[in-house]
This record gives sequence, C-alpha cells and structure tokens, in this order.
Amino acid sequence: MDIRTLQLYLHLCDSLNFSRTAEQMHISPSTLSRTLQRLEQETGTVLMSRDNRSVSLTKAGKELQQFARQTLSQWQQLRRQLSPGAQLSGQLNIYCSVTAAYSHLPPLLDRFRHEQPGVEIKLITGDAADAVNHIQQGSADVAIAAKPEKLPDSLHFAVIDTVPLQLLAPQIPCLSRELLSHSDIDWQQLPFIVPQHGPGWQRCDIWFRQMGIKPTIYAQVTGQEAITAMVALGCGLSIIPDAVLAHSPVRERIEVLNSPVPIEPFVLGCCCKKQRTDDSIIGAFLQVL
Repeated sequence: MDIRTLQLYLHLCDSLNFSRTAEQMHISPSTLSRTLQRLEQETGTVLMSRDNRSVSLTKAGKELQQFARQTLSQWQQLRRQLSPGAQLSGQLNIYCSVTAAYSHLPPLLDRFRHEQPGVEIKLITGDAADAVNHIQQGSADVAIAAKPEKLPDSLHFAVIDTVPLQLLAPQIPCLSRELLSHSDIDWQQLPFIVPQHGPGWQRCDIWFRQMGIKPTIYAQVTGQEAITAMVALGCGLSIIPDAVLAHSPVRERIEVLNSPVPIEPFVLGCCCKKQRTDDSIIGAFLQVL
C-alpha cells in the first residue's frame, strides 16, 4: 500500500459511498473498487461490508482506518520537517451559504490563498442548514455554519463570529401589515415563513414557545435568502440572521421589528470532522481563523 491508497481508503471510510469518493478523489468507481480489493488482499481480511444499499466498516476496516490516519499524519509531519518552507498542494472543499460567501468567507480565503497559493479551492454553496450534513457525509472538508444546539461529538467547531437575528416584516401593504397595525397585535394570526430545519428553525421554534403561540406557518422554505425574499414580497414575517438582511437586494422592502422577547444570536464558525483536524490543508485553513 502507498500514501495515495491510504488517502483513498480514508475518504471512503468517511463517505461510505463509492460514487462520492470516486468523484471527489478524481478516479473512476471501478478503480476505487480495485484499490479496496487490493487492500483486502494485502491485509488478508474483509475491510468493508457491501450490499446494494449500504457500505459499512468491519472491525478490521476500523483498525486499518486508524492506522491510515496515523500514517498520513506522520507522513505530513515528516514532509514539513524535511521541507519547512514547502507550500501545500491539493484541494480544499468548502461549503457555505450564499450569504456567508459574501459576508465572512472573503477575508478568510484571501489570507489562506496568500499563505497557501498551491491549494485549489472548491466552493460549494447551498442552504446553511445543510452545512453539518455535508461535513458528516464527506462531501465537504470544512463548512461555514451556525453552531447547532447539539453539535455531534465527531465534529470540530472553531468560532468565527456572533450573528444577531432579527424579526422581519414586509413594508408593502399586505395582510401582515394590516395585522401589525393593530394596537394589540395577535401574533398567532400573523403568517410566518420558517426554515425547514437546522439552527434557523430551532431559533424560530424557541421564539414561538417563548411567545406562547401556536404560529400560523405560511411556508417552510429552504435557504435564508429565499425566506428574506418572501418577506419582502409580503408573504409573512420571519426571523433572519442580520448578515442575510444586510446583503439582501430586497432589504429596502423589509422592516425590522422590535421583538417582544430576546432572540439568541447564531454562533458562526468553521466546522470539520475532528479526525481530520490534523490534515495539513484543513489544519492550515483553521489557522487563518
């Protein structure tokens, strides 16, 4: 076995998905299968249990996984000792929301590219609520994410910023504006647009419980940017991170309301698997934080 084989094996251990590992490691699925077969021949045992629906590590597979981590870590340390001025090379897969790509990622990438010009950046954007899933599934190396209420033990989280949340309402004439004009606001009748899942939904749910209301849900939407646009169009109210509103092209159509109860801010950070913090490229990115 060689260093490249161990890198492929570790990625497959993380993803447990042949197609995903093959795509992200730039090889064909058949080549990846042959690599695993060769490893199993060299070790004389089955490393992964496979069927049509799932892949799982055997006991021997987990032992080789630990060996591969230690070997690659020692190899990276040796390279740094032998060539202390050498630049890193490879690829870093980063997941973040569109807003984070505007608000927080640029200065981090500027510093990282200055220090590690040989590393290629692959940026993946999507719903911020899915950031942790992308790390757990192995489709991203690091993610800019709001810290969930219960962070999985397998993940490392480095704090970047604290992001306030705002209660937003449309400014245009609509049902929401009519209900808000009453001296005694009936919050339970107001339509709300909420995230489908993730920390954003958790904050909304906490707010509803603190207000003691069973909310009228107009829609459950993927992506804070889309929710902000729906508020601007008069569809309802929502609770949105301040950074999303600040970078929204429709912010002039939105009013920030005084919330009757406090809204806990997001803790924004960089998330990755704990077992990969000793990876030279990931470690270098964490250092620029």
